[in-house]
Amino acid sequence: MIDWYQMEGKALKALSPGAKPEMSDSEVMTLALIMDYLPFPGETQFIGFIRANYGQWFPDLLSQSQFNRRLRKLRHKLEMLRRRWVRQLGAANENSFVIDTKPIKVMGYGRSKRHSDFHGSAGYGYCAARKMSARHAASQAACAIALLKYFGYKLVMLSTLKGVPVAYELVSANTDERKSVEGILETVRNCDIYGDKGFIGQDWQQQIACSTGNRIWTIHHQNQHHQNSSNLRRLISRVRQRIEGVFPEIQNTGRNPERLLNKTVQGLVSHMAAKIASHTLRLLLRDRFSMNVLTFEFVTPS
Repeated sequence: MIDWYQMEGKALKALSPGAKPEMSDSEVMTLALIMDYLPFPGETQFIGFIRANYGQWFPDLLSQSQFNRRLRKLRHKLEMLRRRWVRQLGAANENSFVIDTKPIKVMGYGRSKRHSDFHGSAGYGYCAARKMSARHAASQAACAIALLKYFGYKLVMLSTLKGVPVAYELVSANTDERKSVEGILETVRNCDIYGDKGFIGQDWQQQIACSTGNRIWTIHHQNQHHQNSSNLRRLISRVRQRIEGVFPEIQNTGRNPERLLNKTVQGLVSHMAAKIASHTLRLLLRDRFSMNVLTFEFVTPS
């Protein structure tokens, strides 16, 4: 990462008034990536751990508030670095992708939002994908409602069939499923995009095909007049398993994206950038060195 910063990252740095910070941008970015690999719920505990155990590696370590401010300023560089890793993983040569959304809760459903930084940005959403788990908990009605409804955002992600995040975006939770992915679909052209039933809609799919050349493939509802062939249904079902595996892998490794403990929109965006970048780095290390950075075990590349 330091090599990338010296070659490319410095050129992205805008001149700013004041004294030069003692802790370099590359050090802050390094810690932002490491933070996802350590089981601490927030930055305060993480910074304290680094100061107590690895202070000699980071002699100019910032306070938590200073680290947070610097990280927010560096999220665009983190994204540029992540995109380089995506290219190294061969995503530019792919022509088949999966698209999906994940709910990102930021506040309690019934809590007042008027004075929150998320007011006017986030929205009230309904997670249909969680309906099945709620049905199996019919005796716990209150828990089921909490699973279905939330206040926050949707994390929209376009991934390769191997689970490499190519592009992502945060949109308000009340955004229509199809509208929420239109910006992401602009990042690729003339590709096959596989999604769930939330992306059904012949007119919408035709619109996407005309504007981007991308072909949207979904399993149809049983009551639809036009049905896919049996071979296509089997193909989509196999790909669907990959779709359903992308977000659980992100959620179950490192910090849970639904529990990033953010109080501002900029904080959420910055931590999400660090989260997706660290996940991409983990995939790169697994691909290049057959190593799981979370356990330091060698694994067989998928």
